[in-house]
Amino acid sequence: MTRLLTLSAALLAAYACFSSPPPASAQDALASQADPQALSSQAMKGRALFIAADCAACHLSEDGRALTGGRVFTLPFGTIHAVNITPDRETGIGSYTDTAWLRMLRKGVGLGGKHLYPVMPYTSYTLLSDEDALAIKAYLFTLPAIRAPALPNGLSFPFNQRWTMLFWNWFNNPNRRMTADKSRSTEWNRGAYLTEALGHCGQCHTPRNFMFGLSHRAYAGAVQVGWRAYNLTTDREHGLGAWSDADLFSYLSTGHAKGHGPASGPMAEAIEHSLSQLPSDDLHAMILYLRSIPAQSEGSLRNQGPSASDGGPALGKHVFQQACAGCHLEDGSGRQTDWAALAGSHSLSDPSATNLIAVLREGTSLKTIHGSMTMQKFATIYTPEELAALSTWMLHHFGGVDHPVEPGQFRH
Repeated sequence: MTRLLTLSAALLAAYACFSSPPPASAQDALASQADPQALSSQAMKGRALFIAADCAACHLSEDGRALTGGRVFTLPFGTIHAVNITPDRETGIGSYTDTAWLRMLRKGVGLGGKHLYPVMPYTSYTLLSDEDALAIKAYLFTLPAIRAPALPNGLSFPFNQRWTMLFWNWFNNPNRRMTADKSRSTEWNRGAYLTEALGHCGQCHTPRNFMFGLSHRAYAGAVQVGWRAYNLTTDREHGLGAWSDADLFSYLSTGHAKGHGPASGPMAEAIEHSLSQLPSDDLHAMILYLRSIPAQSEGSLRNQGPSASDGGPALGKHVFQQACAGCHLEDGSGRQTDWAALAGSHSLSDPSATNLIAVLREGTSLKTIHGSMTMQKFATIYTPEELAALSTWMLHHFGGVDHPVEPGQFRH
């Protein structure tokens, strides 16, 4: 009974999120700190580039009010914290000269010769022009300086030895600026710049090599910080080949495309803080560029038959009816809003179930013009065995995938 009452409260909270008023964006909060009319033309340009570069997704404080960092990135070899990028001279970026700023974005080397870890996507930002890189700096220097010392990283040996990044950069950092492809249109080149340099999309969507640098399988999809970044190539089965331009525009601008499901996890953050704020012409340019990326198969796992989880499909269906059908409906069509529709969702056709597991374990949220679209976490309400059975049943029922999800994947 206690669990049912807790579940009811969770469902009511989830329903309330669908009807809550539209929240202020991170960009609204940051813009209020500096009068846009008082900004120089360089800083105004830098603000637009800052949004396109999605800096807020990593460096925004937990309360969403300042770029003081603190976010934790859990990696296979330890944890790294995002740092303060307000113009505080001691704990932020206030001591960076233009030359030092460009060196940091080009080579991943900060003040005092301190090597950065590539959680900071300087291997993409190195493609930025000097003009654009310095415009971002000019904008950041208009914000209030806030003292916020960096939290200590928790990396294991030898990864805690920053000097080893010197050798990593030799193999994995191109350290070059992006130049226009004269055989392509202006719109295509704009899309390439937004995708490769500013948006640094490849950092999440490209598999890593044995050194944790980007592999040559560009945009073939990869698992990053516990979430799957999906294949963005033109492959029809695993990538975007079956998506229409209208689908892609809707997804990038709002976080949802009918028949494909909503964005979740880090992708929801990228849409909230960056992509949804971009001009429509920029999104169309990005779509044009994505259409030119050669198809690559994702190499999905094979189906492995019925789940080994206790209770099997009957338990999974029972948990879905109890916990999920209230919002998603038994046929997955979604109650009241397409955002709750399950049909076509990447997460339910992925045999690894990476994002499905992450959503059930951690929850997800995306702020939109219609309000906050939230999926509550269920790891504190249901046992690992129940969540594994639920995941296995959903993969089969909605995605046509017969692959077992094991209870261990819901245990920390």
